[in-house]
Amino acid sequence: MTTSTTRRSETAEATAGGLTLFAAILLFIAGVLDLFRGIMAIADDDVYVSTPDYVFKFDLTSWGWIQLALGVIAMSVSVGLFSRATWARVVGVGIAGLLIIANFLSIPYYPVWSLALIAMYAFVIWALCVVRREP
Repeated sequence: MTTSTTRRSETAEATAGGLTLFAAILLFIAGVLDLFRGIMAIADDDVYVSTPDYVFKFDLTSWGWIQLALGVIAMSVSVGLFSRATWARVVGVGIAGLLIIANFLSIPYYPVWSLALIAMYAFVIWALCVVRREP
């Protein structure tokens, strides 16, 4: 009976490590995409579609700096996730939540792209929350 318990914990540990690794890779890739999105907004405002009647209207240059900063933070948190640090999981959930809000606010500018990134960050939050804390 102890064999099955040991086997289950090894399997659970391998699954948890795989989910954390996948969330780290996904967070890094999505952070790079947000970094590039921020650079696009800073370099040339004409890349984005203008929406004059949008309730949450922002200056695209300042919005680009916000996206750039959040992308850099997401990439640096993903480096902490590669080492399976607990602080990185907590900060990763927080930064992914902020990036979901940021991408929600930019839906009128790039709707499909924003929704794709929202789905990626939602999966990151799920993957980081489902893994149990290490002893």
